[in-house]
Amino acid sequence: MPAIITVAPTGPIATKKDNPSLATQPEEIATAVAEAHRAGATVAHLHFRDRLDRPTASRDIARTTIGMIRDRCPILVQVSTGVGLDVPFEERVGLVELRPEMATLNPCSMSFGAGEFRNPPAGVRDLARRMRELRIRPELEIYDTGHLEACLRLRDEGLLEDPLQFSIVLGVAGGMAATPANLMLLRERLPAGAIWQVIAVGRHNLELTAMGLALGGNARAGLEDTLYLLRKGELAHGSTPLVERAARLVRALGSRPATVAQTRELLALDR
Repeated sequence: MPAIITVAPTGPIATKKDNPSLATQPEEIATAVAEAHRAGATVAHLHFRDRLDRPTASRDIARTTIGMIRDRCPILVQVSTGVGLDVPFEERVGLVELRPEMATLNPCSMSFGAGEFRNPPAGVRDLARRMRELRIRPELEIYDTGHLEACLRLRDEGLLEDPLQFSIVLGVAGGMAATPANLMLLRERLPAGAIWQVIAVGRHNLELTAMGLALGGNARAGLEDTLYLLRKGELAHGSTPLVERAARLVRALGSRPATVAQTRELLALDR
């Protein structure tokens, strides 16, 4: 079965001081995504920045960025409703009104580094309900075991439909550590038929991406998750080298990167 590669070019935390190749403005993001698509990515996980490079939930900026991407390539768009820790939940969820193919849904509030990632239960339920009304595919980001249980409760309440799509996020301070044992724990508890990928933040990105692919998951690559290509001290020159690395892993394990059409089918986007 082909593996889906998602590119995450921006994120809410890193700045150009951390890596000058970080894409933050609409033109930069669109260029980075188009290059990553040529390297094998078929989903673009998008965060947006204002003119001062601060995380923003501006629909105008998001609409402009998405339009530029769609002018350049047929990649599938997944909008992050996480946006940034300093952006109010009520503003973040408004991004789904742009009706992207996919959007993230974070089921729980949590400590996130030195900040707080706020996802109030009633708001999460309203967001899940609205995404279902708009036929937007939720990508469920889980940072701990309790987050998985929260997603299953949403499914049992009829707010989420199978097959559920998960991102297992490891390595964020406040969530589970980026270890093989934690990946195995969450992988074994996923519901039958779930679609999933591992997102290992920081220095364990390469090892856990390879492990996730070997276990039958998909892959995410880009400067949101790691600023380095091989080891600390060797900055990645954009997200494309990280996508190329993921594509090599996929092929080394005897599979191949999915096409856009295959990705639509695997993610049940046309259901």
